[in-house]
Amino acid sequence: MRALLALFPADLSGADRVVPPTGFTARLTLLTAAAMAFLAVFALSLSLATGRLAERWSEALARSATIRISAPAEQMQGQTRAVLEVLATTPGVASYRALESAEMEALLQPWFGPDLPIDSLPLPQLIELTETSAGMDAEGLRLRLSAEAPGAVLDDHTRWRRPLVSAAGRLRLLGLLSLVLIGGAMAGMITLAAQAALAANVQVIRVLRLVGARDDFIAGAFVRRFTVRGLAGAALGTVLAMLAVAALPATDEAGGFLTGLGFAGAGWLWPLVVPPLAAAVAWLATRAAALRMLKGIR
Repeated sequence: MRALLALFPADLSGADRVVPPTGFTARLTLLTAAAMAFLAVFALSLSLATGRLAERWSEALARSATIRISAPAEQMQGQTRAVLEVLATTPGVASYRALESAEMEALLQPWFGPDLPIDSLPLPQLIELTETSAGMDAEGLRLRLSAEAPGAVLDDHTRWRRPLVSAAGRLRLLGLLSLVLIGGAMAGMITLAAQAALAANVQVIRVLRLVGARDDFIAGAFVRRFTVRGLAGAALGTVLAMLAVAALPATDEAGGFLTGLGFAGAGWLWPLVVPPLAAAVAWLATRAAALRMLKGIR
């Protein structure tokens, strides 16, 4: 017994040495934390970028509107002139203009191809307008248009804005759900690693108990080691993910497809939250696993 007591100081400050510093549990914890942090940063990046993109589209549509004039050919010019006169005296309208035939043809080309016989089609006249920051009275404008130009219909893009706002909310929710799932997967893997380390050190744990160590103290030894591993792995994964996001093509190089993808401005601070959260997940998972396992060791 004296020989055993000589191996462990009275304060048991070196109890965390029972946790193997190397081996598959250390590699598993580091790899899991790094992979989960990498995925978490990308999920956060995609969620924020998609939300910004949807908000930008929604804001752009909110300040623009279109007037469509459908009338016989002999009345088209007169109704167009009447609509422009109404817009000139409408409060809240910053600018307006009638689209040329070439512009309307360019809008239809993605749908019907470049050989569209636009001259032979009864296309409506389109007038685009931009609102001021104060906005305009859409219902009042509709009433004036119905009186001055019966063939004019105002589209304030409400039906386009609502799906975008809804999509932005759902994408943020999916991003949050992805982060929760990533955290759960990390907790599960670290729990398995902690249980393996505890199972490999059953005899040492029994000796520690023999010399007076409590379960809370023994669990703390494992918690410290696995928390540090989780923090180190998550920091590595976060750095790699931030470098990968920064290396994404610029907007012009990506042809506009990756517009807004990544972090912007102070948004680059958000990934720095991932390593502390990963360490907290590792702490909770290891402590729960250690206390549960220690209750079964006699």
